[in-house]
Amino acid sequence: MTQTISISEFKATCLKIIDQVKNTGISVIVTKRGKPYALVTRPPTPKNNGSWIGSYRDQIKITDDILEPVVDEKEWDVLK
Repeated sequence: MTQTISISEFKATCLKIIDQVKNTGISVIVTKRGKPYALVTRPPTPKNNGSWIGSYRDQIKITDDILEPVVDEKEWDVLK
């Protein structure tokens, strides 16, 4: 189901119309000189995957000690 309004009416009441679309889910076609000009519709519902913690557990594999430096401390330029 959609509503149709003129662009001048949309300009005068755009915030009210956007709130109406958000709350009801009914799209609004904005017309200019009787021809469709724009479609105001509710955005898709964002996909909620829950917490980001552990979101890469199937893609990353830890194979070594993550607390040890990658190179020996003797090779660090800052300590020379």
